[in-house]
Amino acid sequence: MRSVALKLPEELIEESGRLASTLRLSRAEYIRVAIQRMNRKTIARLRAERLAEVSKRVRGESMRVNAEFSAIEREPNA
Repeated sequence: MRSVALKLPEELIEESGRLASTLRLSRAEYIRVAIQRMNRKTIARLRAERLAEVSKRVRGESMRVNAEFSAIEREPNA
């Protein structure tokens, strides 16, 4: 496992230590869990943004196809 040196505000270190203790975790494990949660949250947000972007691009084509089907459905049977 690699190590990382961080400079954090004293209040953040103290609060992290207190909260880690209440959960019976080391401060390092508490910070690891926090980073893992933030990573998962960020990945999910980026995935949602990408899906929305792709959906917008596909929307125009879908509307065109729907319009074609609507026109066919409105045509009288020959």
